[in-house]
This record gives sequence, C-alpha cells and structure tokens, in this order.
Amino acid sequence: MPSRPPSASGQESLPIQPVENPILSGPYDEPAEHWVYDVQTGEARRQEGRRPASYFFTTRRAGTEDQLALFSQEQSEALDMVNALREDVNRWRKSGYEGATRITKELLAYWWRSDRPTRLFFCQLEAAETVIYLHEIRLGRGSRFKSAVAHDDLQTLLDSPATEGLVPLTRLGIKMATGSGKTVVMGMLVAWTICNRGKVTSDERFPSAVLAVCPNLTIRERLQVLRPENPANYFDEFDLVPAAMRPLLQTGRVMITNWHLFALESEHVEGGKSYRVVQKGEESPEAFARRVLGDLYGRGPILVINDEAHHAWRPRPSDEDGKLSAEEKEEVREATVWIEGLDRLNQALGVRFCLDLSATPFYIHGSGYIEGSPFPWLVSDFGLVDAIESGIVKIPRLPVSDTTGRPEPKYFRIWHNHILANLQPGDFLPGRQRKPKPERVYEEAEPALRTLAGQWVERFQYLEQASDEKDKTPPVMIIICDNTDIAEVFYRKISGEEVMEEVADEDLDEEDQEPKEEPAARKRKSSKRASSVYGTGSVFPEFLSNREGFTPTIRIDTKLLKEAETGDPNVSRQQAGERLRQIVATVGKKGQPGEQVRCVVSVAMLNEGWDAKNVTHIFGVRAFTTQLLCEQVVGRGLRRMDYSVDPKDGKFTEEYVDIYGVPFSLIPFKGRPVDKAEPGDRPKNHVRALPERAGLEIRFPVVESYAFALKRNAIVADIGAMQPLRIEPEQEPTAVFVKPRVGYQVGPSTTTGPGEYTRQDREAYYASTHLQTIEFEIARELVAALSTDGAAPTGAENPGLRFTSRHQLFPQVLRLVDEYVQRKVDFRGENPCELGQQKYIHLVVERLATAIRPDPSQGEAPLLPILNRYRPYGSTEDVDFKTTRVCHGAQKSHINLVPTDTATWERSAAFRLELSSEVAFYARNDQLGFSIPYDFMGASYHYEPDFLVRLANGSTVVLEIKGMEDDQDRAKHEAARRWCEAVTDWGEMGRWIFHANKDPQVLERELAWLMSEAR
Repeated sequence: MPSRPPSASGQESLPIQPVENPILSGPYDEPAEHWVYDVQTGEARRQEGRRPASYFFTTRRAGTEDQLALFSQEQSEALDMVNALREDVNRWRKSGYEGATRITKELLAYWWRSDRPTRLFFCQLEAAETVIYLHEIRLGRGSRFKSAVAHDDLQTLLDSPATEGLVPLTRLGIKMATGSGKTVVMGMLVAWTICNRGKVTSDERFPSAVLAVCPNLTIRERLQVLRPENPANYFDEFDLVPAAMRPLLQTGRVMITNWHLFALESEHVEGGKSYRVVQKGEESPEAFARRVLGDLYGRGPILVINDEAHHAWRPRPSDEDGKLSAEEKEEVREATVWIEGLDRLNQALGVRFCLDLSATPFYIHGSGYIEGSPFPWLVSDFGLVDAIESGIVKIPRLPVSDTTGRPEPKYFRIWHNHILANLQPGDFLPGRQRKPKPERVYEEAEPALRTLAGQWVERFQYLEQASDEKDKTPPVMIIICDNTDIAEVFYRKISGEEVMEEVADEDLDEEDQEPKEEPAARKRKSSKRASSVYGTGSVFPEFLSNREGFTPTIRIDTKLLKEAETGDPNVSRQQAGERLRQIVATVGKKGQPGEQVRCVVSVAMLNEGWDAKNVTHIFGVRAFTTQLLCEQVVGRGLRRMDYSVDPKDGKFTEEYVDIYGVPFSLIPFKGRPVDKAEPGDRPKNHVRALPERAGLEIRFPVVESYAFALKRNAIVADIGAMQPLRIEPEQEPTAVFVKPRVGYQVGPSTTTGPGEYTRQDREAYYASTHLQTIEFEIARELVAALSTDGAAPTGAENPGLRFTSRHQLFPQVLRLVDEYVQRKVDFRGENPCELGQQKYIHLVVERLATAIRPDPSQGEAPLLPILNRYRPYGSTEDVDFKTTRVCHGAQKSHINLVPTDTATWERSAAFRLELSSEVAFYARNDQLGFSIPYDFMGASYHYEPDFLVRLANGSTVVLEIKGMEDDQDRAKHEAARRWCEAVTDWGEMGRWIFHANKDPQVLERELAWLMSEAR
C-alpha cells in the first residue's frame, strides 16, 4: 500500500492535498467535472463527468491505541435513488417536460431563461424539477418513458407514522449546501403549486395553502419572503413568476411558523390562559389543526415545507436511549414534537406532501438510526463539495503541509494533535479525564488563535485602507469551542469583558390560578442579573476588546437564545435573549444591531439560518469526529458576498474562508500563499446609488406588454427602417450531389469526371410552391399573432397588441409582408421559395409584429405601454451590489461606479459620456433592472441595453454599445425602438430614444445629432 507523502515539517501529512483552483464549473451549468482524491496519496485529479451523489459514513480504525484512534475513517456510499432520478429528470427535461401541466411548462421555461436579470443556479433548477417530476409524473399520472427508479424504491418516500392506522406522510428530501439558495427553491415550488391550483381550481394535486415550518425565530423571520404579499418577497426579488401569472399567485396563502407551535396545548389552557379548573382533555387533531393553521384550515390538503429538516425525523426506540446526553435528549424531544405535529395535520385535513430541505439531512446519535445515515426520502443532492466546485460558496482555505509560510500545518487538527497531545494528567478536571481545564486549552490554542487573528487583522486593515468605493463590511472571525467553560475563557481573553452576576428580587405574577376581579396576587422571587466589567483583551485589543457602547466580540449563549424562542417567565432574561438573537441574526448588516460584530465565540454551530456573508475566519477548538460535523461548522462561513460572474469563463470569482482546526477530508480546499493577496482577499467594489446625487436619479417604466384601442383597424409599419433579411444558402445548401459507393471514404472526394454524380435538389418544391403562397402564409401567422381571437404562433406572441377584426386586418398585413419581401429580403440569387423555410418565416413574422403600429394618419391612437402591476417603475436609487469586476469612477451618474465587462468599449463609452456637454447624467445598466422583452426564433428573451443617458434637453437615450450585429441583435434593437416609441407616446416620462453606437470614438457626435433631432 503506498504511503502518504511526508509533510515539510516531518509530521503526519494531511488526508488530502490542496488544489490550485477548486472551482471547475459555472453556477448556471450542470457540473461536467469533479475532483477525485486518492485516499492513499492525498493527491487530487480532475475527473470528467458529474460527481455521483453519495454520503460519507464512519468506521472506526482498528488496532490503534494512540490519538489516531479518536479519528474516523470516512467512506462513501452512493445514493442510488438520487442518481437514478438525475437520469430521469434529465430525460424529462429534454422531452420538453412531457406530461406536465401548461403552467408547469411555462414556469420551467421561464426559470431556465439565460437572459434573466437574476439567473437561477443549476442546483436550484434541478431540485425544483425533481420535486415537480415526482409529483406530476411518477406519483401522479405517469409517463410514457421507462424510469430508472423502480416503483418499489418510491416507497421510501413514505414516512410511516408510529401509530398504526394513520396515513403516512409523503416526504421529498432536498439536500443543498448552505449558501446555495434553498429559500429560492422554496419560492419556486410555492409558485408552482399555487399558480397551478389558481389556473385549475378543481385540481387538488396542487395545494393552494403552504405551511413552512422552521426551527427558530430567526429563520421564521427570514422565510417571510415566501409570502406573496410581503413587500420584500422572493417572487419579485428573484423574478420567479411571469407577470401574467402574478394574479394566480395571489390566490394562494403561505404561513410561516416554527416547530414550537406544534406542542400540544395543555388541557388546562383556555383562550391562551392557564386555569386549574379547566380540563379539556388532550387536544384533538382537528382542534390542533385549527389552532396552528388559522385561515389555512379551510383550504383542504396543504403543502408543508420543512426548513432545516434534519430536525424533523421520527425517533425510534434504541438500546442507547438511556445513554443519551441532555442535548441529545432535547434533539429527540424536538424531533418528536415536530413530526407528531405533521401527523396531526395530515390526519385532520391532509398533507399533500412534505418538502424537506437541509444541508445535512442525516440521522444523529440518539435517533435510533445509524448515526450519519441519510434520510431515505432524499430525492435531490447538491452538497458542499458540489457547491465548492461550482463556485456557489466560498472556498475553504486550510493549513497545508506542502506549502511554505502561513499558516503552519500543525493547525489543521488543533484539538487532538496540538492541544490534547500536549496535556498532562494534571491538566484535566478532577474525576473527568476527558475534560481538560479551560485555561490549559486556551494556553495550548493561543499560538494558533493569534496567528489566525493576525490574518483577520490584515484583512480588516486592508478593507479600512481601501477607497470609499470598496465594500468595507468588517470581516468576522468565529470560534467554535468544545464546551461553555472553554467558550467563557476564550471570550474573556479576547473581549476583555467579564460578566458579573448579582442576585436581585423582582415581582412576578402568580401563574395557574383562577381569574379574579381583584389584581392577581404577587410574590417576590430572587433572580440573577448580569453586569459587565470591561478590561483589556489579550488578542489584538485595539480591534476586538469590548467597551461601553462598542461590542465587537460576542458570545452566543445557547440557553439565552432558547429562552427568546420559547418565552421565559423571567422577562429580563427573555428580553436579553431577544437582544442577543437580533445581534446574531444581523451580523454584517449595516444599520442593524449586529453591524459592529467582528468576533463570535460559540459552543454550538451558531444559529441555524445564520446568513452572515462576511465570515472570513473560523477557529475550531473541539473534537471533530465526523465530516458531517466539519460541514456543519464550516457551513456558517460559506455564504458568498459577491455573485458577479467573470465574463471570460462564466464562473464566479474565488472567495475564501480561512479555517484552523476543522479537519476536512475529501473536500476540495486551497492553501494560503505567502505574502500574497489573492483576488478573493481583495475588497470588493461596492456599486451603489449615492444619496447626495439624488438629483441625478433616472427612473424608467417596467414595460411588460403594449396596448391601444383601434377605431378603424388601420395599421402601418416603417418598412424602410426595418432590418434586412438574408437568405443563407451556405448554411442550408440548395442542392447536393450523390454517387454510389462501397464502404466509407475518408476526406474529400477527388473524382470529378462527368456522370459520376447525381444531383438532388429542391426543384420539385420550387415548381409546386409560389412566393405569393409563402407571403400569404406569413400574413396568416402574423394576423394570428396580432388578433384577439387567434392563437399566436410560438415565438410570435405580442401581449397587449391586439386587433378585433381579422377581415380588415389581413389585407393590410399582406401588403406589408409583400413590401418587406420586395424591399428587405436579399435572396442572393437563390429561388425566392427559399423564404418558405420556417426559420425565415419566424424572422419575418417577429420583425413585422414588432414594427407594426396603429396608423396615426387614419386617426388611430398610438401604441402605449402596459406596466408591470407589481413593479411599475425602476430607478437608479435601487442599485446596491458588490463585484470583483473592473470598475471606473463616475461623476455624472447617480451610481458611484461603472462596472465594465469589455474594458475597452464600455470604459471608452463611459469616458465619452462624462465629457459630453450633451449629457446631463447617465447610468450603467448593471443590476438596474431595466430590460426590454423581445422574441427571436420562437423563444422569448429580455434585452438589457448598456446605458441610460439623460440628455441636456431632457430626452432619455437607451444606449447600446455594439460592434458587429447578428439577427438576434437586430431583433433586440427593433424591440427597443418600439419600447421607446410607446413610452414616448404615453407621455408620462418624457421622450425616449434608442441608439446603437458602433464606435465610442464618434459617440459624442452621435449624441449631438440626437439632441438636434429631439428638438
């Protein structure tokens, strides 16, 4: 058996070696490669194809008596059903989602669009597709193609209740790494079920009521974005629903709660108050459902979404029940309350299915199942390794043995190899040989802590010294300790703060007594109150020491947080817990209670649902016996700060989190170079609207379609201004030559003699078809696209542009078609019947549908825009994002910076706009939300021009910087001209002009010409 490579220092090497760049694919593409590690040598190599879904399990190493016995050998086992479902869903996708409802097909097509302002990750799309496929196809009406998943395997999706006779819950589990967008997937599936039910109210396969259940108040608040009526809802934020479907979404209801509400109400409770004389008996399933669901109760079967669903499992008896710790017993109680609550809802009104989402959907010790084994109802898996390789999360950067400089390799496994290994028998607490004295733990860990904190200080100072245009959100270091005593020592050493408790008396209401007219009796009760004594910390005190009014270092008190969740009779402690919860939930958020936090000391893995994106350093001071535990800890620091794609390769740029003491195995990670700031360490450019430049704001309408009221059904189109159409015989040859042959020929034929070829061409087609017939067909499809009673052909839909009289419309359309063919089609010497190919018909129909207007000379009203009902206007005021792309300062713009994708053209254009006297102000259209809908070759798209420019005379130019143009560019530009004409005719937002500039050097002259034309 080959041995592992020795380390530079002679100590035991790491399980795996770092890779130069762990990111292998873009976030919007299905992974095509993955890293494979040799478990003997630790070396990594790139493997073609997607990583199969699998899970790690633990087997203890045998025959070892030293510290290595404390570590576990991680092995993996395939998730067969998940891998088979990937095959099924991929084939279903390629079939055009055969068997799905029309609403489902439209939503999936909308989500997959590559021109969306906010694109959806592949992992999000696949997770939603898998659930939809199972519900509509495999568990619904079936499908014609053979599935890779046997029907019997689907029985694992049924979670049979412990009580015989109850209907089992159908559960669909989705595993997604922290930071990969689970909440967006929830929003997608909420939209899917509610819109389907809203379209066909009798189709009970799709619930119109959704109950989302979560483990704590922080997540409950964050999940409010799933409620369509919430102003900050994800349906608008991530554009999850087409405008035409938004009214359907409003027909449903979404309720968010935490599992604590599932606890049965006491038989002594009446109207929310407790009475000793009241004895109602155990709460019935119907009463339970009415209390929990409120208005949702009358909506029939519901969809349940379990967030952080690794808490929602059904415990079963085990031989180890009596050996569980207090923490493990509490986990079992929580799981029992959660799952039995779902059973009662299912019994009372029906649960169509449960959607379970978690980054770690595995059974824990004490559950009665094998520790670390996955939930059997998992149907989709995109775990931490996949997320790292796709660039969706930060890259863990660990101490490595084969690099020089910081940090030292011995900090890879701090707890066993660096702390416990150096302790003597007297360093452990009396009678507790496995629990070291907290002060000794700190002494042994202090060198590593100072090294990591030093890296944090470098990062902090780097940001502080950056220009004002950079993002200066302070980085955060989190420290995970083995127990509360150790956490207290680390907190005191770092913060310099010591919390002193004093006993005080306070008045409390007496509980559980029969109501009386006089005030309730009161009693005195002793309680503890805490006060702080501030000193000077021993670890970079100028940055991390607490003082009055400034708390950069906090300690997470799990007990205090729990009291904030469940309520506590001691009001002061409940309020303190709520304050701490608010701080923890808002770390890194400007203007929030957690804004000033720089260091967090905790025992557990912090608060689940914690979405702090500015964690840059993690220090593990505890035992890590499984990779699951490693992932749970590191997951707290994996959320990215920047989601800008590098235009050169379509991938996210690297971001890092430095980690000491959390020994990953088989996870792609990176080492830290010496004295070198990598791109992921540099401050991000913070692109935002500046309040002091509010006078340079540009507002624009969000147009989703067009409309007008015809009086005489008179239309017109400026054929001369339309883009020409070229017949391209080099792409589709009009004739081929064939000859008999035996065997296969390699390379071009060399025979040229007469009579050796037979010509095959389209002469028969030409003879049977006339150009007038083709024009007639084009006119027919165009009328269908424009008229009220006609079904528009695919790709030629023109929402809102509707006529009411076909017999008056058709002759006018036919004349316009003929004029376009005569003036704008270049046949290049080919037979005119080549125009009859469907791709050319599509182009002519789309271009004319865009160009046709009401005829004002005949007294018709102009084309007018129809604004988005839920977001009618956009503004430069809304711009606020971070990016690693090249940015240039702007003076004549509401937005401080101009991000550029192609540095030469866009930078040159911005420079000319700054200099031009014709320009009052301008804005780069980057995450501004300004887009123009258009159709091309049977598909719908959104076009985002490069700039919005306000001229000195008040006109607004929609400016595109473009060199070469293709047919799709021409479709974009024609749609933009129509948009500007409609908005101008509307008259509410001034004059709008579209212009495509092909050379920034002449941009100033072109703007001057546009100014003169506008007069």
